[in-house]
Amino acid sequence: MVKEPRVWQRMLSGRRLNLLDPSPLDVELDDIAHGLARVARWNGQTVGGHIFSVAQHSLLVESIASHLDPGMSREWRLAVLLHDAPEYVIGDIISPFKAVIGDAYKAIEAGLLAAIHLHFGLPAQPAASLKRFIKQADRQAAFLEATHLAGFGREEAIKFFGRPEPLPRSVLALLEPWPVAESEARYEEKVTVALAG
Repeated sequence: MVKEPRVWQRMLSGRRLNLLDPSPLDVELDDIAHGLARVARWNGQTVGGHIFSVAQHSLLVESIASHLDPGMSREWRLAVLLHDAPEYVIGDIISPFKAVIGDAYKAIEAGLLAAIHLHFGLPAQPAASLKRFIKQADRQAAFLEATHLAGFGREEAIKFFGRPEPLPRSVLALLEPWPVAESEARYEEKVTVALAG
């Protein structure tokens, strides 16, 4: 008898999130914040006494997005904060490895993001304009992380992430890696505020 593989992740909330058929009912903010605060950007290859977590990265992207569009709607702000939320389950796969493994990863990630969006009252598929906006802010964040934390030179980072725009000090201050508990609390608080509108 062949045993069926387990395709669900048990969360600390007690939820079981099926990676192949994720349900919005199995998504919890506590689980997302907890997981993202413990997932390291750049595979942990960053300077500092703490990892630079995906939770902190998400807050950096949201701060950049707020600078780019100070009048950003509640829905867009929430989508920006959740743009990497599937990584609480599947981790932060670095771009070079994504290129190696291809589309299988993208399908799992897209399904998870759709379930997360539905849980928080967003459309399963964001509009193309929102996707472009998130990508713009995300690339700015990647440039800053690359040059401040991950050992990239400026010209090398420009080659991969594009030329950065000037940003205020309040944004740049988010590049100092935080302890896990701080990342978790600050991320959860920011999402809660966005949900409240």
